[in-house]
Formats: sequence, C-alpha cells, structure tokens
Amino acid sequence: MTITPVVFVPGLMCDRHLFAAQANALGGARSVGHADLSKDATIAAMAARLLAEAPDRFCLVGLSMGGIVAFEAWRQAPARIAGIALLNTTPFADSPARQATRLSQIDRVKRGQLKSVVMEELKPNYLGSQSKCDEALLDEIYVMAASLGPEVFVRQSRALMSRKDSIDTLSTINRPTIIIAGAEDDVCPPELHEIIHRGIQGSKLLVVPRSGHLTTMEAPDIVAKALSNFLDELDHLT
Repeated sequence: MTITPVVFVPGLMCDRHLFAAQANALGGARSVGHADLSKDATIAAMAARLLAEAPDRFCLVGLSMGGIVAFEAWRQAPARIAGIALLNTTPFADSPARQATRLSQIDRVKRGQLKSVVMEELKPNYLGSQSKCDEALLDEIYVMAASLGPEVFVRQSRALMSRKDSIDTLSTINRPTIIIAGAEDDVCPPELHEIIHRGIQGSKLLVVPRSGHLTTMEAPDIVAKALSNFLDELDHLT
C-alpha cells in the first residue's frame, strides 16, 4: 500500500489556511503540500507551477479556483495524478455577466478598495446562513485576502476570467474522484457539482448541509473526515 501525498489548491484570495483543519487531520505519515496560486496570471501557468513543485504522483484537493486549476493540471499531466477531490467549484468558463462583475471588482481594488470588495461582495456570497455572522471566520477570510494583496487579486481575477471551459475534461478523468458541495453555496451551487458528478464516471458526491462556498472552514470536521476516508481508499488502490 502506498501513502498518497496530497496537494491542496486554494481558491481566490485564499492560502493554506483554507485547508488548515484538513491538513492537520491528514498530516503525520502522509505528505501534505500547498499550491501557490499567487504568482501567475493564467490558470495554465498556475497548474504548471503546481506540477513543477508537486511530488511525482499525488492527490489533488482543489476548492473553487483550486478545482479549476485541478482540471487544468489533469489536462497537463494526468499520469501524475492518483486521485482528485473537487470542492465548491465549477466546470464552466466565466459567463459575460461574471466577467463584467470581475472587471468592476478589479477597478475598485486598483483604487485601493480591496477590503470593501472582500467584505461587501465576496464574504456575503461565500458563506452559508449559519456562518455569515461568525466574526472569527469572517476575520480569517479577510486576513487571507489582505495577506495576498491587491496585485494577487487582479492576477487571479483575470486568470478566472480567461479560463477554459472544463466540461469536456470531465469524461477524461479516470481516477478516483470525490466531489464536495455546500448545500447553501450560492457561488458554485450543488447543481454544478451534480454535473461534475455525472460527468466523471465512478465519482462520489457529498453535499454538506448548512454550508456555503468555503466548506473546509465552515464544516471542517465533516470535510476532513470525507477526505480522510477517500484517501484511505485511494491508498489501497495505489
């Protein structure tokens, strides 16, 4: 049996703190790494950097933009990927309406309004009903964004605007896959994850109740247990 290494891939304006509970739960005998999506201006370049820094063979765990990067990493190097966990993500390219929203946010951030964009636009959409008033969680989210800064926001937003559609990629994924959705995720709702689930043969789908777009932080124990069980099964296959 091989103990499969894990590479966590964060979402927009997030870092390793997004997966703190899961990394702690999986640590020990299992190698745990974190992709850096802060330096590149395209999803393809983010995936290439991830692959350059990752173990020879590993399991990808991507949330939101991290899931989008995971699709691209699969396209670039499928033989290196032992399994995939896709959380709170989408297989679709940005819609014109979403691109327009991002352009407006980019303009505001360039004018020094990163905090207001995160606090007024991103946070309210990210969290489920039970988490919207969790001040400690809200502060954690903002601290991640502030630590990355406005230049990273602009790069990542433009990368998301120009990303490829991954619908045709779904049917090519022939590794064990788990898909995790938040029941109250307004950014990437459960129906998107149903599409991913139907598209990837043999995949598993978990919908986390009372959780929004950041399941790893809103329901850390549920997600950690699901990933642990998935990886234990994966270890026995590799």
